[in-house]
Amino acid sequence: MTSISRALGRWLLGSQLAVVCAAIALWTMPAAAHPHVWVTVETTVLYEGGAITGLEHKWAFDDMYTAMAIQGLDANGDGIYSREELQELAQVNIDGLKEFDYFTVAKLGKAEIKVKPPVDYYLDYKDSVLSLHFTLPFEQPVLADAADFNFAVFDESFFIAFDFGADDPVKLSAGAPEGCHASIGIPENELAELQKLNESFGGQLTAGDQNAGMGLGYAKTVTLGCKKS
Repeated sequence: MTSISRALGRWLLGSQLAVVCAAIALWTMPAAAHPHVWVTVETTVLYEGGAITGLEHKWAFDDMYTAMAIQGLDANGDGIYSREELQELAQVNIDGLKEFDYFTVAKLGKAEIKVKPPVDYYLDYKDSVLSLHFTLPFEQPVLADAADFNFAVFDESFFIAFDFGADDPVKLSAGAPEGCHASIGIPENELAELQKLNESFGGQLTAGDQNAGMGLGYAKTVTLGCKKS
């Protein structure tokens, strides 16, 4: 396993012994260009006062990770995993996400948008799925009708596979200009750039970190479009 993947494993493990045991098993496997954890993403673009102020994420983990992560967390044995019982694990995840820039890259054109530490974060467990909710505020708001605002959620090592959900996964909050909408995909002008980055990572990190850069080729970019009046 690559050094990046080991760090990602530490983030995902939290304090759960069962997950630690599973990770030890993974560490014995040869590194390969495939994910070990799957996350379904839903994001709301936040608007306030005529500007985009941040992103509100919901990450739903796959059933295998969910089953391992929740072991031992039902403190009162009632079969319900309350937000309070999941609070410690949520804090561990949020603290660990900082090392990976929250797997989120937001840009205005090619300029990266800096974010503040997450707020309003918590875990919930519903229908056998564990989900992490958190909001990433921007350091500086972006004009609501900016034509070149975009963001992506991905892990470049491809240890974690992020993908947007099938049913309306990107929403715009109240305050969005009329006629604005989100599109998910890899724009033509970015696809070649992502492929070059992927090849570049593969060439520079062949033996030690052979997975690094793989996730770039699978990243889906969200772009916002607004009709001009």
